[in-house]
Amino acid sequence: MQWLKSSFSEASGNNCVEVAATEDGISLRESESPTKVLSTGPEVLSTLLRSVKSGPPELWSE
Repeated sequence: MQWLKSSFSEASGNNCVEVAATEDGISLRESESPTKVLSTGPEVLSTLLRSVKSGPPELWSE
């Protein structure tokens, strides 16, 4: 599996999120904790990224 990290990350730093394509979907990990891996599908990751880009969530509606 080949892990990729953002071009915004420091080249030698351990403070970034890494992503890798797998047979079952997509895996994510934080470079500080490479043994802890989160696996998901492309649709779920796409929804998460759209949500993050849209701004903070509305926690309470009035």
